[in-house]
Amino acid sequence: MTRIIVIIAVALLVGVYISWRAGRLDRMHTRLDTARAALDAALLRRSSVALELASSGLLDPATSLLVAGAAHDARTAAPGDQELAESDLTRTLRAAFGQPDFRASLAGRAGAAELLAETEAAAHQVFLARRFYNSAVTTTRTARRRWLVRLFRLAGSAGPPQFFEIDDSLVAPGSDEAAPPGVSRLAG
Repeated sequence: MTRIIVIIAVALLVGVYISWRAGRLDRMHTRLDTARAALDAALLRRSSVALELASSGLLDPATSLLVAGAAHDARTAAPGDQELAESDLTRTLRAAFGQPDFRASLAGRAGAAELLAETEAAAHQVFLARRFYNSAVTTTRTARRRWLVRLFRLAGSAGPPQFFEIDDSLVAPGSDEAAPPGVSRLAG
């Protein structure tokens, strides 16, 4: 009789632990979905600000066309091409901001400082959202690799989460130029 009670108690504890682990994995996937939504919102905001910059008249016509095209491509990219399109937008913005005397040529123009600050803030928000999302991917992947999760298939049929890797720095990698306040450097 005592043996049966011990077996039932152990089975109950194992069941509670497995249930707790499944709930934790579910919360990780929810956090991952939330982080991805925040990343998508940050990317959309950055492309919107880039389109606003392109149509503002602050840039020369050729640069405006390049920025508008890259922003449009980033907005309309298919899921498999999104990382490349977003990196292209970053490189286009970096090239626009890296033109000789770019900031000096905009000095004194109405709304220029605010629009540049908004563009830099949007780029920094993408950097933060991507880091947070990739951190959630790392945590979720680590939890999914545990033997208990694999043994009882607690992840269900959900595929493993994928990292989102883009070039998200408005400052050229390896440049000696100091990053303006609020602008991220390329980080891995």
